[in-house]
Amino acid sequence: MAKQEELVAAGEETELKKELERIVKMILEEDDYGIETTIEAIRILSCLANLKMKKPVGLGIDDKVLSDKFKCPLSGEIMGDPVVLGSGQTYDRPHIQKWLNDGNLTCPLSKQVLTHSILTPNCLVRELISRWCKDCGIALPKSYQDSDGDVIAEVDRIYLNSLLEKLSSSLSDQKEAAKELRRLTKTTPSYRAVFCEFNDAISRLLSPLSQREVESDPGLQEDLITTVLNLSIHGSNKKVLAENAVVIPLLSESMKFGTIETRRNAAAALFSLSALDSNKIIIGNSGALVPLLELLQEGHPLAMKDAASAIFNLCIPPVNKAKFTEIGAVDIILQKIKDGILVDELLGILALLSTHHSAVDELGDPDTLQCLLKIIRDSDSERTKENCVAILYDMCIKNLALLMVIKTEEIRKHTLAELAETGTPRARRKAGGILAKIFKAFPSTHSA
Repeated sequence: MAKQEELVAAGEETELKKELERIVKMILEEDDYGIETTIEAIRILSCLANLKMKKPVGLGIDDKVLSDKFKCPLSGEIMGDPVVLGSGQTYDRPHIQKWLNDGNLTCPLSKQVLTHSILTPNCLVRELISRWCKDCGIALPKSYQDSDGDVIAEVDRIYLNSLLEKLSSSLSDQKEAAKELRRLTKTTPSYRAVFCEFNDAISRLLSPLSQREVESDPGLQEDLITTVLNLSIHGSNKKVLAENAVVIPLLSESMKFGTIETRRNAAAALFSLSALDSNKIIIGNSGALVPLLELLQEGHPLAMKDAASAIFNLCIPPVNKAKFTEIGAVDIILQKIKDGILVDELLGILALLSTHHSAVDELGDPDTLQCLLKIIRDSDSERTKENCVAILYDMCIKNLALLMVIKTEEIRKHTLAELAETGTPRARRKAGGILAKIFKAFPSTHSA
């Protein structure tokens, strides 16, 4: 039946190609061909495309030979999670992992002694198996079906535990295990989900950094801090990580020392953890605010962005706003804005800080006011304008001297009057509030 369908489709394709050839020839040779001719050519191309999509994509190899190539040498079954061993041979992960966990140090096929036990996903073979299963109408191996869920095989739990054990072994073992943990927690959600179920898993993960100077081995430090970032993505890990006694201090230290990748990933981990309100307070009380601000001040573009994201989240609780103000956040952020650096992101932080009385006292500067008004006039971002006018509102609502400066500017340029007409609802409300305050404080302004 399938063969007959293929013959019918092949005949239909041939006829369509002949018709298309005739139409195209007409278009090329005749100057006065009509629009109907063009539409007909498009219709034929569409039909050909539909046929092509329905046509099975063969791999050019006999199914029996192909299925044998997709079988794991150890289990004799189609591989669900093909991985490459250090010898270059491909096996199904659960079976080769069990081989390694049993203490074998050689490749089962080649008998080659292994220099490491890292297993690398064979994405090409995985894709070929997926296509082959689809073409043959058979179910994908179980590992494929579970790969996007929270299911993790017992043999993988054994593997994960073995990696954690390696972190208390020699430096070379620690480096190997750290790289593999970084990879697994990045690529496989199930490893992130199950990680904290292991006894003292977090402390074991970070033990190499806790036992020596955090920056003594930059590569190891980067892999372990990045693993913390990967783990923090999983919702159920956020509280456990933040409440662990070593995590936040090590993230804080890692923002000061290590590769730029380590430093920005440490900041990104704090941003991820700060999604929980309870964690915002823990981080605020931990001493992490100063290194975050220093990382922002330092000026590396990528690191600044991660630091700014974390600072924004952490500025939501009033207690943290006060702490950031005490350590000089307002001056640092203002200078970055005036220098044209991360303007949109930093205005969002400043808008949060300006709602705290201690920050408002540092914002009473006519130069700052002029800078914010200029940004409103020049920016195309509605959110940026909204944050600027919110900061202005907090700055001058009780400051007659600044209101007078705005009054003078408003007579000349009508910046707030225009925003009160065209801005976001919040921007219109804030701009209108400032203008109302000006009219009340200086009645002559209305008639002017």
